[in-house]
Amino acid sequence: MIIGVPKGLLYYKYGVFVEKFFNELGCKVVTSPRTNKEILNLGTSCSVDEACVPIKVFHGHVAYLKDKCDMIVIPRIMTLSDREYICPKFCGLPEMIKNSIQGIPKITEEPIYAKDMASLYKSMLKIGHKVNKNRSMIKSAFLKALDLQRDYKTGFEDVSYEFKLALLGHPYNVQDEFLNMNIKNKLNKLGFGVVTEEFVPDEEIKKYAKELLKKPFWTFLGDPMVHPGILLKTIK
Repeated sequence: MIIGVPKGLLYYKYGVFVEKFFNELGCKVVTSPRTNKEILNLGTSCSVDEACVPIKVFHGHVAYLKDKCDMIVIPRIMTLSDREYICPKFCGLPEMIKNSIQGIPKITEEPIYAKDMASLYKSMLKIGHKVNKNRSMIKSAFLKALDLQRDYKTGFEDVSYEFKLALLGHPYNVQDEFLNMNIKNKLNKLGFGVVTEEFVPDEEIKKYAKELLKKPFWTFLGDPMVHPGILLKTIK
C-alpha cells in the first residue's frame, strides 16, 4: 500500500514519526516536494477563499499526491494538552480536503488526541488499523516511530552568532522557506542568529502565559512524544 504524506502544516514537526510509523506497517511512503509555486497555485485553486495560506498550501500538497498513492495522511489533530485545543481548521481539515479536492483516494481522518501517551497511542492504533490489522505490529510501529521522533530536532538555534533574534511563528511557516521567503537565511546574512520556540522549555512558556489576561483556548503547546504524561508500560 502506498501512503502519501503531504509536506505541509505539522509535517515539519512530526513528519519523521508519520513516515516511520507507516513504513514499519509495511507501507511505501511517498511525499510531496517542499512548497513551491506549483504547490501554492494548486492549493489556491482548490481551497476555499477564507482559508489561511498554510491551509491552502496543504491543499496543494494533497492535490499533488492524490494520483500517486492509495491513501493520504490528513491529520485531524484535536488537542496536544489537557483542556486546550488546536486551531479549528486542523480539527476540520479532512472535511475541507474531501469537499475541495476531487478524485482523492482514501484518507486518514480519525481524530488525534495527544494530551498524553495513552491517548496518542489509542489514536494511532485506529489509524494503523486502516492499513494493517495486526495490533502487535501497530504497537511496535508506534514505539519505533516514537523513538525516532524523540531523537529528531526541529526548529533552529544558531549558536555561532554574537546576536540572536527570536523567530516567532508556527513551524509550518517558520520552517517553510517558500512561505517565509527564506527569512532565516536573510537574517543570517545580516549577521543575526535565529532561535525558535522549540528551544524554549514548555515550563517557561506556561509561566509567562499565566501573566495573560485569560488562559488561551487555542494553543499549540505540549508534546507527549517528548514529555509523555503516562509511562509506556501502561500502553496495552
